[in-house]
Amino acid sequence: MDAPSPETGRAPAPAERAALQRLVDQAQSIVRARETSLVLIAAIMGVLAGVAASIMSATTQWMHEVLYWLAPGERLSSSPALASPWLILVPAVGGAAMGVIALALKRWRRHPFVDPIEANALHGGRMSLTDSIIVALQTMVSNGFGASLGLEAGYSQIGSGIASRLGLTFKLRRNDLRILVGAGAAAGIGAAFDAPLMGAFYGFEIVIGSYSIPAAAPVLAGTVSAVMTARLLGAHVEPLHMPLDPNLGPVDILPILFLGLAAAAVAIVIMRLVTTVETLFGMSRIPAPLRPMVAGVGIGALALYSPQVLSDGHGALHTQVGSAVTASVAIVFGLKILASALSIGSGFRGGLFFASLFLGALMGKLYGGLLAMAFPGFHLDPSVAAVVGMGALAVGVIGGPLTMSFLVLEMTRDISLSGFVMAAAVVTSLTVRETFGYSFSTWRLHLRGETIRGAQDVGWMRDLTVAKMMRTDFPTFPQDGTLDALRARYALGSTRIVVLVDAAGGYGGLLRLSEAYASLEPGETAVSVLATQREHVLLPAMNVKEAALAFDAAKAEDLAVVDDRDNRHLLGLLGESHVLKRYAAELERARRGLGAED
Repeated sequence: MDAPSPETGRAPAPAERAALQRLVDQAQSIVRARETSLVLIAAIMGVLAGVAASIMSATTQWMHEVLYWLAPGERLSSSPALASPWLILVPAVGGAAMGVIALALKRWRRHPFVDPIEANALHGGRMSLTDSIIVALQTMVSNGFGASLGLEAGYSQIGSGIASRLGLTFKLRRNDLRILVGAGAAAGIGAAFDAPLMGAFYGFEIVIGSYSIPAAAPVLAGTVSAVMTARLLGAHVEPLHMPLDPNLGPVDILPILFLGLAAAAVAIVIMRLVTTVETLFGMSRIPAPLRPMVAGVGIGALALYSPQVLSDGHGALHTQVGSAVTASVAIVFGLKILASALSIGSGFRGGLFFASLFLGALMGKLYGGLLAMAFPGFHLDPSVAAVVGMGALAVGVIGGPLTMSFLVLEMTRDISLSGFVMAAAVVTSLTVRETFGYSFSTWRLHLRGETIRGAQDVGWMRDLTVAKMMRTDFPTFPQDGTLDALRARYALGSTRIVVLVDAAGGYGGLLRLSEAYASLEPGETAVSVLATQREHVLLPAMNVKEAALAFDAAKAEDLAVVDDRDNRHLLGLLGESHVLKRYAAELERARRGLGAED
C-alpha cells in the first residue's frame, strides 16, 4: 500500500504516480543523452564532496585538540612534545574503538567494502554510499585518535560514494558512471588539500585509469566546485614555504634521478613492511578486534620521542622542510615508517597518501644532507631535496606521477621545482612498476587475490561469461548410437558439429558430421569412437579471457559447456570464433569509452 502524502494526508493516486515516473524517466533520458548533464551532476556532487571533506577535516582537528590538549588550530604532529605521558594511551583507546566497530561490522555488514579503484576496475563504478560513509567514519576515528595515517582514504571514498549514488539514481551508462566516480574521488581529495589540479589528476591517474577528453569536463567541474565549496566553508591549507629560492642547474638532475631510485626502494620497503606487520598479527594469538588497541599502545610509545609520528604528519611536514638536518630526522623517519605500518597492519583505517609525503620529505632531507657531506661540489639544498623526495616517495606508494607533481607544485607555489620533481617521479614510478608492479592500493587488492594493477575497466571482461555466450540450440546424439543411425538423422551439410550425450544427459564428446560421413568404419560402429574433446570442457562461470585460454590449450574450435567437471551435465556449446568476436566487440566498446568517439 502506498504511504500517504505528508501534504495531503492521502496516498498518491495512480495517475500522480504515473506522472511522477514519467518525469523521472525524462530526467534520466536527458542526463544520458547530453554530456552537459553529466558535467552538471559532477558539479553538484563536487559541492557535496567539498562539504563532506570540510566536515571530516574540521572534526578530526577538533578531536586532536580535545584528546591531546592542543591549542586551537595547533597541528598534532607539529607539537614539540606530548602534553602528558598519559596521552600515549590515546591511540590505544582509538584502537579499542576500531575493534568495537569491527565487531559490529562483522555482525551487521559482513561483505567487503569496495573502494573507488576496485569499483571502477571491476564493478563499473558501482559503490555503496552507506559503506562509503562507514569507511569515512573509520578513517576519522583512526586519524582523530592519532593513528599514523591520513584521511585521504575517507576523502576519496565519500566523494566517490556520493558520485556513484547520484550516477545510479540517473541510471548513467557504465563509462559515464566510472567517470563520475573518478570525479568524486578527485573532488574529495582536491577539497581536502585545496589543490584542484592534483585532485583532477588523482581522478584521472588513480581512479579512472586514463585521461580522456570526455572525462575532462566532469572531473574538472567536480574538483573545482569541491575546492571552492571547501574554501567557502573556511577550510585552509597552509602552503609549504621554501626557505630560499632554489638555485638548480642542469647538472643537478643527476642527484635528483638517484633520489628517485632511492624513493622507489623506500616505497617498496614500506609496502612490504605493512604486509609483514599484517602477517605477524595474523600469526599471533591476539584476536583481530584487539589488534588495533595493541598497535595503539606501540604507536603511543613511539610518540613519546616525537609527536611527529602521530596522525598524517601535516604539521610536521612544514616544520621539517625548513629545519636543519640532524640525527633526529633519521630517527623520526624510522619511527614514522614503523608507526604507519603498525597502524595499517593492525586494522586502523586510513591511507598513506600524506604520510608518504611526510616520509618523502624526511628521506629527501637526509639524502640532501648525506650528499653534501659525500660530494661537497653538489649544491643540492636539503630543503629542495625534501620537496623532491616528498613527491617521489608519494609516487612510489600511491602512484600517479602527474598527481604528485601537481600536488608539490600547488603546495610550494614554486613552478621552478616542477621539472625536477617530475623527473624524480618518473624514475620512481618506472622503477616501482618494473621491480614491484603495484601501488599501495593495488598491492592490497593483490593480497586479496585480485590481479588488477590499476583502475582500468576490466570488469566487463569478468562479466562476459561463458554462460552469456554459449549456444543452447545445438544438435545432440546418443554416444552409444551407431554411425548409420547418425547419418540417417543428420544429412551431410545439415549441421557442422554434433554433441554426444549419455542416457543421463552427460557430456560424451564432440563429433564433426563431415568426419562421420568420411569415416571408413563399419556402419554399426558406435559414434563414440570418433568423438573428440572428451576431457576439454568449459564451465559457465568462466569469463571470456579464461574461455579463450581454454580454447588455446585444447587446440579446439568448439567446446562443450558443462555444469561442473564431476557431473559433466551438458549445458551448451561455444565456438572459439564467437568468443573472439565478442571479446573484440567489447574491447572496442571500452576503447571508445576512453576516447572522444561516440
